[in-house]
Amino acid sequence: MVPRLPWRERLAERLARCVTGLAVFGVGISLQMTAGLGSPPWDVFHQGVSARTGVSVGRVIILTGACLMLLWVPLRQRPGLGTVLNAVEIGLVADVALGVLETPDSMAARVGMMVGGIVLTGAGTGLYIGSALGPGPRDGLMTGIAARGVSIRLARTVIEVTVLVVGWRLGGTLGVGTLLFAVSIGPLAQYFLPRLAMRPRGGAPGGAAGDAAGDAAGRGGAA
Repeated sequence: MVPRLPWRERLAERLARCVTGLAVFGVGISLQMTAGLGSPPWDVFHQGVSARTGVSVGRVIILTGACLMLLWVPLRQRPGLGTVLNAVEIGLVADVALGVLETPDSMAARVGMMVGGIVLTGAGTGLYIGSALGPGPRDGLMTGIAARGVSIRLARTVIEVTVLVVGWRLGGTLGVGTLLFAVSIGPLAQYFLPRLAMRPRGGAPGGAAGDAAGDAAGRGGAA
């Protein structure tokens, strides 16, 4: 499971890791979106809403995170500092990155951009989840539903499929990158989290945290 740390323990370092991880995550999903070969499931939704409303993708990410956190209230989920940072920072970083990135002309370069984006997203996931400052808005929604007696697999599947289909119908980019993200982000997060997670003083690294991260990250972009 994700390491649990006392609130004040190494807080400055944990904040630095969380902020860095969310920035890396935002750059990663921006690279994948710019490659144009298929976005992560949640980002298909963000792109679709952006295409229909004219609101930037980053702002859609922020607004979606805020709406999802409102849904935490009836589910009695408690956000952490990392939850709030997640809801805001990823969208801000995505807007900056998407404003400077350009889709390459060659297919090889686009594939490289896509793969690099997925790897960066996995590394960012390891950093921000490993800071133990709270789950992202999308993860908290799913775990909150699961706490009401619905299996995490069913909750994850229903929400992921819903946002993916809605985003695609609205104009989001669905493609091979979407599938590659879905099958690889879990193993990548499972690899990175044990290596990047903060540990309680005297604690030893372990693999269980990676299992938790793989389950969380497998839910799609902008966690």
